[in-house]
This record gives sequence, C-alpha cells and structure tokens, in this order.
Amino acid sequence: MDFNFELILTLLFLLCGLSWLLNKSIRGGEDTLIGFLASMAPVLGIVLVLRSFVIEPFQIPSKSMVPTLKVGDYILVNKWIYGVRLPVLRTKIIDVSDPERGDVMVFFPPHQDRYFIKRVVGMPGDKINLIKGQLFVNGEKMSQTAYLQEPAAPRSVVMTENLTGVDHLIQRRQSPTRLSLNFSTVVPAGHYFMMGDNRDNSSDSRVWGPVPADRIVGKAFARWMFWDSFASLPSFDRAGSIQ
Repeated sequence: MDFNFELILTLLFLLCGLSWLLNKSIRGGEDTLIGFLASMAPVLGIVLVLRSFVIEPFQIPSKSMVPTLKVGDYILVNKWIYGVRLPVLRTKIIDVSDPERGDVMVFFPPHQDRYFIKRVVGMPGDKINLIKGQLFVNGEKMSQTAYLQEPAAPRSVVMTENLTGVDHLIQRRQSPTRLSLNFSTVVPAGHYFMMGDNRDNSSDSRVWGPVPADRIVGKAFARWMFWDSFASLPSFDRAGSIQ
C-alpha cells in the first residue's frame, strides 16, 4: 500500500483542469495536447471524487490480518463513514461518525506515511493489556474460543474472539511471542489502539503506538476479489463483508 495514487490522481486532475481552462480560452481542438488533457478532466474528476470521498479499493499486501484478510484479497474501504476529508491534505471538513471497537480500519501509522490496515481494539481512554496471548480491555477479559473450521499455520491456532460484543477471527501462537506475552498501555485522548488479527505476526500499536484520529483513512467493509499472483486467475470465492 505504498503507492500514493491519490496524490498522483490529484495532480493529474489539476493539470487536466488547467488544460480545460486554457482550451476554453484559446478555443483549441481535441486533436491538440491541451485539448486531449482537457477532455480527460471530467473523467479524472469523477474518479477523484469517488476515491477521495466515497469508496477506495486496496489490495492486502501482508499476513498481519490473517485469517480475516489474506495476501491477495482486494477490499473496499468506506472513505466517508469517519468524516469527509480533503484529498492529500487529509483535513476533515465534515464530521460523520467515530470509529468503533472491532472496526477494521485503514490509516496512516504515526511513524510513516504508508497505508496500514488493522482492527480497532482500543478506544480513547481504554486500558489495554495482553497477558500470554489473552487480551484484556479495561480489565475485562475478551473471550476466545477455538475455531476448528479454519486451518492455522504451524504452531498457531485460529480462534473466535469476542471484542466487547464484536465476534471476529484471530490467529495466535500457542506459545505467544513477545508482542503478546506481557503488554500494557492506556490509549491517549484522540487516539486509537490498533492490532492485527494475526496477533503474533503484526507490526501494530504495540510496536509504534496508538493512531491519532487525524491519520484515519476509512473503514474496510468488503472483500470483492482474491488474486495473489499473475500466474493464477482471480477468484471471487472470498467475496463478502468483513467481520
């Protein structure tokens, strides 16, 4: 998710918009470069509005959200549910709603400008504890039960976790790594604590801290295609909502 397509799309739209103005002023034809760029302005404008304010597609590049999301999953992200933001600048101009615990969220982590996707585990003010792979939120143990239908990686187990009313799948090591062995923090105001569902194989808020609200991108709500390599055909077997 390193490619900043939004910035490139915005610059192209500005270039084509300027060409449209010049074309109107000099009354050039579509067979000129300015005319061609001007003709692209409406199309780029529609694409920019849809991607910036409505829905944006992403491809999952890592195993940090296994088993919920796998490498090669193509997902859709709701860009307006957490507030309407200006493209590139990310300034919120309209409030809509706040993230909720259990949401799968796309965001920029506090340490770099690169898209990440994790699950909202901690809300502002929450106390988060992990002890030997078991998650506690504000002192309440989040129940975990075995999920036998989904195969796990070697030395790992897939479980259903109830995150204060939100059921979702996680994968954890039978012998927890240092990420899940003994961790404790309190989420600051205006921040969210993010964790991957692949609990022992995820760089998340346990490593680089909670995510400020102004670095939120949107909520992942659906998988629409799976395509992990050009050597295989796309599959729609995993299409559906993201829990």
